[in-house]
Amino acid sequence: MFPMPPPWLIRGAIALVWLYQGLWCKVLGRMPSQQRIVEAVPFLGPTWAPRFLKALGLAECGLAVWVISGWEPVWAAAAQTALLLTMNGNGLIFARRLIHDPAGMVVSNAAFVVLMWVAAAQGSR
Repeated sequence: MFPMPPPWLIRGAIALVWLYQGLWCKVLGRMPSQQRIVEAVPFLGPTWAPRFLKALGLAECGLAVWVISGWEPVWAAAAQTALLLTMNGNGLIFARRLIHDPAGMVVSNAAFVVLMWVAAAQGSR
């Protein structure tokens, strides 16, 4: 049987995704489509979207640090899952027309959530 990758590698992969999404895409604004999606949320709109997106990006960077630390892995997986469900749900409800591939987003994030819970299971032993 093939051995499971070490926990640091799994946590590192998850943290890199959060860092890319948070820092590169949101804080540094390298993916303008994300701002358009957030602007489509009725209670945010164009006025609050840039600030909200930066705050969300910083929260995602915080998740990267939390995951890589290995601290409270079950709570980390729960927080990540809740955030992804919230973001995906709002995106599909308010901005589906702006999301390039909604089905692909859901499938990719489902696989990402599984990886989060694998990391949680490894870390909680």
